[in-house]
Amino acid sequence: MGFLAAVAISSVSISCSSDNDDFGTEVAQKSVLTITLTGNNIATYKKVDLEILETNSGAIIKKTLENASAYSFELPFGSYKITANGTVITTENEEVQVGATGQKDINTAVVNLSLPLIIKQFNNDFIIEEVFFAGVKTNDGKNYNNSRYFKITNNTNDVLYADRLMIATSEFFTTVARSVTPNIVDQAFPISAVMIVPGSGKEHPVQPGSFIVVADNAINHAASNGFDLTKADFEFPSTNPTLGQVDNPGVPNMEIAYTQMTYNMIFLYTTSQQGYALARLPEGQTASTFLAENKYDYSYTNSAGGVTNKSIYKIPNSWIVDALNTSRDNDFLQILTAPSIDAGWTSASPGYNGKTVRRKVLGLMSNGKNLYKDTNNSTADFVRNSEPSLKNGIVR
Repeated sequence: MGFLAAVAISSVSISCSSDNDDFGTEVAQKSVLTITLTGNNIATYKKVDLEILETNSGAIIKKTLENASAYSFELPFGSYKITANGTVITTENEEVQVGATGQKDINTAVVNLSLPLIIKQFNNDFIIEEVFFAGVKTNDGKNYNNSRYFKITNNTNDVLYADRLMIATSEFFTTVARSVTPNIVDQAFPISAVMIVPGSGKEHPVQPGSFIVVADNAINHAASNGFDLTKADFEFPSTNPTLGQVDNPGVPNMEIAYTQMTYNMIFLYTTSQQGYALARLPEGQTASTFLAENKYDYSYTNSAGGVTNKSIYKIPNSWIVDALNTSRDNDFLQILTAPSIDAGWTSASPGYNGKTVRRKVLGLMSNGKNLYKDTNNSTADFVRNSEPSLKNGIVR
């Protein structure tokens, strides 16, 4: 997502009852859904990809519109999520990227849905170049729960400072779709944990094209078939004795502002189903004020038919500078971010396969460093099941 000046994407939600769980097969009750794209200052709808997900069955239909702003689909009755991503020409003759999401429960013969597109706005900041979460197998075939890391890269031509960057894991999963109330995805990113890079503001400069590594445990994991992370810039703090983590005194600990786990832990799921956000704690904010001002109480109907209530925290979308969603081919149900922040998903699966998700390289900067692709769509921007960039250690 990089260059994102987080702008909330438009969302349309209309609630009725769902009469059918089937999708893409011949059924008795069908509807014609006409989707009309709209937007401010748009002259030409050059190319827009539509994806329609029937949430009960998980079936998906896709359609690409070229130089057109409307299309009619014949669909069985059901509950649908609609995502649009593409390119338009503005009235100022500029080619820009756009996105939108919508929801519609269909139970009538004719349904119309207007989908307002929002232009994705960008600025210069850090990006998530790589997340290694899948884990590895030891030489004797056992699962190894360490050697994970975030690689955060300065994808700009300016010196940036990593101080006060926030790395957060999602509260929800891309593989589980719940109708939560309130749904705040267009305003904020609900989190299960967040850690903050220490520093007063200009203690940790990162040169153009350079990176920082935030490791779960900044030691050499090679004996367990993992990676040598001794040169990491920061590491997760943890006091969990079962993980056998030994603190590296030469590597500063991240500040844990919030986690739902015991032992002050942050843990990355091996199963490719989380979202990750990179944000910046604004000037004047502290971990304490962040928690005081960003509580998120939500509820949903659980599998037993009762109501589950939960109180967690959220990061405002306006703080987020990058994000990505991860999932699995046969299990994907939803993205966890506003599409203006990340409109797609990538994967490293199955767990413990030793693979990672890495950004695609577009070319080189003037200083010879890699320039990475960043379109706010992880499906297009990342190489799934890639070889870890740190498999031979951290080389600057």
